[in-house]
Amino acid sequence: MAITDQRGRALGDLRISVTDRCNFRCGYCMPAEKFGADYPFLDRKELLSFEEITTVAKAAAGLGVTKIRLTGGEPLLRKNIDELVRMLSAIPGIEDIALTSNGILLGHYAERLKNAGLSRVTVSLDAINPETFAAMNGVGADVDRVLSGIFAAQQAGLPVKVNAVIQKSMNSAEILPLAAFARQHHLLLRFIEFMDVGESNQWSVEEVFPADQILELLDAEYGVNPDPRQVAAVAENFSYSDGGGKVGIIRSVTQPFCSDCSRLRLSAEGKIYGCLFASTGTDLKSVLRESGSVTEVSAMLRGFWGNRTDRYSELRGIVSQKKIEMSYIGG
Repeated sequence: MAITDQRGRALGDLRISVTDRCNFRCGYCMPAEKFGADYPFLDRKELLSFEEITTVAKAAAGLGVTKIRLTGGEPLLRKNIDELVRMLSAIPGIEDIALTSNGILLGHYAERLKNAGLSRVTVSLDAINPETFAAMNGVGADVDRVLSGIFAAQQAGLPVKVNAVIQKSMNSAEILPLAAFARQHHLLLRFIEFMDVGESNQWSVEEVFPADQILELLDAEYGVNPDPRQVAAVAENFSYSDGGGKVGIIRSVTQPFCSDCSRLRLSAEGKIYGCLFASTGTDLKSVLRESGSVTEVSAMLRGFWGNRTDRYSELRGIVSQKKIEMSYIGG
């Protein structure tokens, strides 16, 4: 049975962070000097097991969740992640299982993930230019490895979306090259406004490249027409006038979409959050490890979601609060 929160938003989407580790940095988790090799990641025993994650997913499915996304950190760093996908895909009511990755390891796992039941994959790609890409990820990672991962996923039969976070001084010149790449390779590219997630990505409003300006560039180059907006979708999709596919825009700063957010987030260590910008989470791991009961987990999720009032993006600039890091809770 579907449930709603204090603003009438129905629960429908469960986002699961399966690891707090990543093998390069993106615009979300900078600076690299903070998230370097000596960063104190969680002890392995603190992470939820696949069985515990599956219990939460079963409880969520009973409350109306139909979509699951595996995030991180980098989820492909979690050993045997395809086994978790297989377990989740067997849950009645779960219709869609997606995974967000930086793409570095995707070439090794794409076919296994597809065979296990993964529905689709989203890859973070903030630049095509090798120098810009290396500068943005903070560790000099090779963009060709990400591109190879994207192509491997396509070869395996997985639909691929590409997310590009645009930061004015870093990669605004990459908008048209990214669009050309996505059009050439039949990818749905989504441009995302630079968000103030966490406390460490050096966000400032001056670095936000507004979605309207992105659309102006795309329209001038190719011509774009808006598609009908889907309920609870964070992206607005546009079709290219020449039939060259679609492009998405996520106005995470200039036009918040809190009003129809349907996402519940589960951290790698078993805390639940009602918002990407939350300050604190609610412990679920203790319930899982005391009883492992789907019924008890379901009751806890129902109570948590029923009391949810989160709307940080609508309050940006009005309220000030400390926020969890993107590397911890995922996208």
